[in-house]
Amino acid sequence: MNSNKNWLLFLLLIASLSNVWGQKRSVAKFEGQPRNKGKAILFSPSLGINWPGGDLVNRFGQGASVGGTIELISANNWIFGADGSYFFGAQVKDDPLAIIRTPEGDIIGNNMILASILYKQRGFYAGGMIGKLIVFNPDKRSGLRVTLSGGWTQHYIRLQDDSRNVPQIKLEYAPGYDRLTGGPAIAQFIGWQHLGRKRGMNFMIGLEFQQGFTQTLREWDFSERRKLDGQRTDLRFGLKGAWTLPLYLRKSSEIEY
Repeated sequence: MNSNKNWLLFLLLIASLSNVWGQKRSVAKFEGQPRNKGKAILFSPSLGINWPGGDLVNRFGQGASVGGTIELISANNWIFGADGSYFFGAQVKDDPLAIIRTPEGDIIGNNMILASILYKQRGFYAGGMIGKLIVFNPDKRSGLRVTLSGGWTQHYIRLQDDSRNVPQIKLEYAPGYDRLTGGPAIAQFIGWQHLGRKRGMNFMIGLEFQQGFTQTLREWDFSERRKLDGQRTDLRFGLKGAWTLPLYLRKSSEIEY
């Protein structure tokens, strides 16, 4: 009986040592491979500052953006994914409420009280993307990032009524003043991307350009007393930076335990 028990303990010891040895070999194989190589899914939240161009320069001034990308980067550094940005700012050059202003430039609200209305720029871009990370040192996954994307863009003027006493711009009347505009767009990015071996050291920074081929999405503009017909070319350009979280796609035999 004791002999059988000893043999059982011996077999369990051998099995345990084999398992530990197998795990060490797997870890060694994994550690022998650079952690920042191979296919990966990249999540990149971003911040930016931008300026208008084309027809957009007559409506908005400098603004900012917040957004992100989700991408698949191949082993040879081709990039496929989607990107999006939300634009905002406080510089608005249009005056969609000119029709309800007094000769002195004021807006009279309920009970003959002067209203305080602020204009804000708002908009977004969303699209699909393709690009390439051009690496200059084969031992490092850092280099020139160039991408091209195509999608849709929209922008409008947000009317902020702090006084809350101007019924002319409330509810169903608001679309007659916000100058909602949208259309297909393309965007380009060129800059530097770094994918390091440590997860906290992954980023990109560079220049971004967008071209929107837009038109009004409203049937009537109250201030102009007509539909704002005509095609527009709305341009944006600026600086963009992002922090990247990579998720490397490895074979099961290369997973670290």
